Amino acid sequence: MLRRIGTAGLLVAALTACGIGDGPAGATPTGGKAAPPAPTTPAAPTTPASRPPANTVERVLAKMSLEEKVGQLFMPVLYGASAEAASGENQARYGAQTPAKVIAKYHLGGVILFPHNVKSTRQVVGLTNGMQRAAGKVPMLIATDQENGLVSRMSALMTDFPGASEIGATKDLMLSREVAKATGTELRALGVNLDFAPVADVNIDPRNPVIGRRAFGDDPARVAKMVAAAVKGFKDAKIAATAKHFPGHGDTSVDSHTGLPVIKHTRAQWERIDAPPFKAAIEAGVDAVMSAHIVFPKLDSSGDPATLSKTILTGLLRKKLGFDGVISTDALNMEGVRKKYNDGEIAVRAVLAGADLLLMPNDLPKAHHAVLAAVKSGRISKQRLDESVTRLLTLKQSKGLLIKAPVASADEAAGVLRSAGHRKLAARAAG
Repeated sequence: MLRRIGTAGLLVAALTACGIGDGPAGATPTGGKAAPPAPTTPAAPTTPASRPPANTVERVLAKMSLEEKVGQLFMPVLYGASAEAASGENQARYGAQTPAKVIAKYHLGGVILFPHNVKSTRQVVGLTNGMQRAAGKVPMLIATDQENGLVSRMSALMTDFPGASEIGATKDLMLSREVAKATGTELRALGVNLDFAPVADVNIDPRNPVIGRRAFGDDPARVAKMVAAAVKGFKDAKIAATAKHFPGHGDTSVDSHTGLPVIKHTRAQWERIDAPPFKAAIEAGVDAVMSAHIVFPKLDSSGDPATLSKTILTGLLRKKLGFDGVISTDALNMEGVRKKYNDGEIAVRAVLAGADLLLMPNDLPKAHHAVLAAVKSGRISKQRLDESVTRLLTLKQSKGLLIKAPVASADEAAGVLRSAGHRKLAARAAG
């Protein structure tokens, strides 16, 4: 997700009130003659107090308004060094000056940080803590692209680890895991809880202008093992990981930031080349998978990019590969997804395709309004909306974010960022 601007099954409401008896009607524990049936009395009405308690995700979901649910789907980039800092950019884009006011206005479920948000350790900790306070009753996913190497949004503060291609070349799976754990640990110290990494693309086109050295390599089996190891490392650090860019962005000479790439792999080639790293990531327990703004005719003949393809996101990723976590779009301000539809329609179609997290819409007010209107009209069913919100809340719960957001400490972060141990690991990874 290189941009110019800078868990067990889906937790749907499936916990039912199970009145489990001891056996078939009339049976006795010893198999003897059944006692005469007891006189029947009218069943007492079920009251809220008599129902089994709902799980935490269900309770939170039940208390959310429609507007709050829709807001959970969106993750824009905000401007300003603190949650209360006024910015003309925020005002122009979102109709509110400060990050805190934008978060409150749209009931945002998440934000993504870029280098313009990063000045110092204490400042970033203050920013993330302030954003969490602004979120109110449902804490936020605070994300960034810290792949290491070419794409390192927090490089001003964090250990300079080698990128995926260098780590992949070592063939050292433990190294991949250790670097991911160290990266996640540093992000978590800053108040970031979701990393849009690792890259799961198999870079088989040397002309690829968008993936290249961001990938672990050109061998599907090796990339799959490296990706799985990295996912485990992020889990070790208790931070959410994202495998990207599904269904595979490795064989293209077109940059999806400026155009719409077409991948000409057959279904058999996809199975052999592109799919293995995503399968491995899912088996390793990856929290999220990011879609690619690419057309893949042999997987979906509609001509729509994968981000807007129900055949790919729901049919292939959910049903065939069995992924039940969060599906994130790549940035919706990229030209690869904006060729055919306006910014509101893009957001609606992404949800209908199966996306849960709408990343960086080009026009947040228009996209938010379009999704809200689509739910009200029934184009997006309330059940479909609840499915996505449930996945997002479940992810937050799995990282300890659902009820109370953790508060980052600048002093603790200072002892974690660029620690001696992490610098030693970086040197070992660089060879």
